[in-house]
Amino acid sequence: MTKALSGIFAALLTAMDEDGNFSPERQRELDAYVLRQGMAGLYVAGSSGESGMLESGELADVLAVVAEDAKSSGATLIAHVGLPSLKASTFLAKEAERHGYHALSALPPHSYPFGDAEILAYYKALSAATSLPLIVYEIPARTGRPLPMPLLLDILDLPNVAGLKFSSMDLFKFGSLRRARPDKVFYFGYDEAYAAAAAIGTDGGIGTTYNLFGKLYTAIDASMRNSDIVTARHLQSISQRFVEILLETGVMPGIKVALGLRGVDVGPSRAPMMLKTDDARARIAAFLSESDVVRWLP
Repeated sequence: MTKALSGIFAALLTAMDEDGNFSPERQRELDAYVLRQGMAGLYVAGSSGESGMLESGELADVLAVVAEDAKSSGATLIAHVGLPSLKASTFLAKEAERHGYHALSALPPHSYPFGDAEILAYYKALSAATSLPLIVYEIPARTGRPLPMPLLLDILDLPNVAGLKFSSMDLFKFGSLRRARPDKVFYFGYDEAYAAAAAIGTDGGIGTTYNLFGKLYTAIDASMRNSDIVTARHLQSISQRFVEILLETGVMPGIKVALGLRGVDVGPSRAPMMLKTDDARARIAAFLSESDVVRWLP
C-alpha cells in the first residue's frame, strides 16, 4: 500500500478568479502545467491550496476538477480533507473516494486546542470513513503545536493509516518516527530542507514550490538517493533562494505571481492573503530569469 504512494508530489495550488472565487478554467490550466512536469502525483486541497480559506463545498469542487484533469495522466492523487470538524472532513473524504483519488491526507482537527484523545478519535473515525489509505499531516505552524511522539505512533498504528506528511524542522523527531514505523510512508513537507530530510530517509516530498520546480525536486531526490551530495547541495540552494524570496514577499501570493510570469494565470490568493512587498514581482522575475534557474522550469 505504501510503496505506491512514494515519490515527489506537488502540493497543488487552487486557482481563483479576480474576485477570489474558485476558477475551474484556471485550475485546469494549472493542472496541465504541473502534470507535465512528471512528478509522482498531486496533493490536492491542502495548505498550499488555501484549504483554510475555502468552504467544504468549494474544496469538493476543486477535488472534482483535478480528478478529471488527471484521470489519464497516471499521476497518484492524494486529497487533503482535514477541516476543523470531523463531519466536514468525512464529507470531503467520501467525495475524494467517489472521484477516484488514491489516498487521503488530513491535518489534525484545529481552530480549537483539542486534546490528544480528541485528535486520536478524529483520525480513527476518518480512517474508517472510506477504503482509502490515510496520510497524517504534522504541521505545527498551522495547528499551533506539535503532536506528541506517542500520539503520532498511536495514530500511525490505526487501521488504514499509511503514513505521515511531516512539515517541521524537528528532523530528530522525523527520524525517530521513521525508525519506529519503518513500514509506513514518510513525506517531508519543507521544500527548502528536503535534502536534509532525505539524508535521514524519506519516501518522498510534498511541497508548494514543486508547482513550479517539479523537475528540480525530482533531481534533488535522485541526487540524494545516488549519494551525490555535491549536486543535491547545489540544487537545494536554488530551492532555498526561491523560498527566501517567497517568505519575504508572501508564499502563496508569490508563487502565484511566479506562475503568472511563466504564462500560467492562476489568479490571486484569497483575501486577506496579499503580497507583502511592492517589488515582489520584480524580484521573482529576476530570480526566474537566472540561467541556473530557468533550466529547471517547464
